[in-house]
Amino acid sequence: MAGMEPRIAVIRQDPVVTMGLLEPLLAGATIYEAEEGLPASGDFDGLVVLGGRMSVEDDDRFPYLNDVNALMMESAQAGVPVLAICLGIQQLAKAAGGRVEVGADEGTERGIVEVTLREEAREDPVLGRVWERLGQKFWAPASHNDAVGALPEGARWLACSQRYPYHALRVGSALGVQFHPEADVELLRAWSKAHGDDRIDEYERQYAAHAAELPVLAEAIAEGFLENVRSSMSA
Repeated sequence: MAGMEPRIAVIRQDPVVTMGLLEPLLAGATIYEAEEGLPASGDFDGLVVLGGRMSVEDDDRFPYLNDVNALMMESAQAGVPVLAICLGIQQLAKAAGGRVEVGADEGTERGIVEVTLREEAREDPVLGRVWERLGQKFWAPASHNDAVGALPEGARWLACSQRYPYHALRVGSALGVQFHPEADVELLRAWSKAHGDDRIDEYERQYAAHAAELPVLAEAIAEGFLENVRSSMSA
């Protein structure tokens, strides 16, 4: 496997959620539209699961949700690195036996929020890179109504925000993050429009205030993820 470029599969679950800042950082990744079918577990070396406006309980309307859940768990159990974002962390938590709060009591978390890494994140192959580049506390885009309410048994709790405790967790080789490292200001604008949220001016001001570090977050996540993938390929 030495010298081979990793095969990265990206699962899109919602048309308004694209790779954004991660696209040039994961150049060569193969994008799969979830409603059209998923890759087989042996067809990739690393898996990225993007978010969506649906909830984890909407499998009657979006039957592929359960298939994505199963693919993440199969990958995690096989030692294949997974990066699951927003809806993805909720799917990962549900699939691993945790609890997800649909319409969480703390309310919508949207805009640029401060995320705090827990001490365990220093040793994480992906979030450890974020700590190195940005420190224990950093700013990140967020856009969610639902949230992980209880960790799966055996999961590692890695980050929190002021409003929600579970902003990052790890299940085996699968890392879930509630924040959106891929979000640029255009994505925030599109998501606000899709949700009927009229606070886009506020979010744009927040993004501008942290415009220097947000691309660094995306770079750190992508670099850590790719390094983790390459390490798993050579193991």
